[in-house]
Amino acid sequence: MTLFNLTGLRALVVGASGDLGAAMLEGLLEAGARSVAVDIAPGVMDLASQWRAAGREVHGLQVDIRDRDAIKASVCNAKELLGGAVDILVNAAGIQRRASSELFSEQDWDDVLAVNLTAAFLYSQQVAPGMIAQRHGKIIHVSSIMSQFGGITIPAYAASKGGLVQLTKALSNDWAAHGICVNAIAPGYMDTQLNTELIADEKRRAEVLLRTPARRWGVPADIKGVTVFLASSASDFVTGAVIPLDGGYSAR
Repeated sequence: MTLFNLTGLRALVVGASGDLGAAMLEGLLEAGARSVAVDIAPGVMDLASQWRAAGREVHGLQVDIRDRDAIKASVCNAKELLGGAVDILVNAAGIQRRASSELFSEQDWDDVLAVNLTAAFLYSQQVAPGMIAQRHGKIIHVSSIMSQFGGITIPAYAASKGGLVQLTKALSNDWAAHGICVNAIAPGYMDTQLNTELIADEKRRAEVLLRTPARRWGVPADIKGVTVFLASSASDFVTGAVIPLDGGYSAR
């Protein structure tokens, strides 16, 4: 369908080696977008090579997104690889640290906020001037239903994801008049590496399933469709929104 066709559009996917980021990259590539995949993990280079071997136009950049100068340099590199501009930005990078709040370390706090929130702001800020100039752009943040709930032993994660929701709204307010749509996806309990400890905990796993009307954990493929929707012209009047991807968990 032409509404969801991304052929010719240029995407920058940050956090592309993660389970959700990789699925979002896959969805964009399948819809026709040319892409640059960014991640702190070296596996992003192999990921890009595999997609190129499959006939997709994608480049990999290994970037320490805790480093603000590295972020800015990576945007310049991505624009060069994509022919001068970015039409779609996906901020999917996310890390987790767990400890009771009274024991949570300052270093863990700084790391989580740097990756989950500050990097999303800086990447958005770096691509915005080009999107404003062309009067079109799509920015997609990956938040979490923990932006609504405090969670247990995840103070930095909950704070960062709550901040990302408010950042989504603030950027939308500033840039919607320039043709830029800024939205967020809020995954619920997903079967990903980030939730390995929870999945291994039989009691917590059962509690999640009991509250989730869909009666299953989400899988990375579940995020592909909403990503393509938010990146495409089908969502040109959708901005400042936070879309739950949680099998109904947050509606209970």
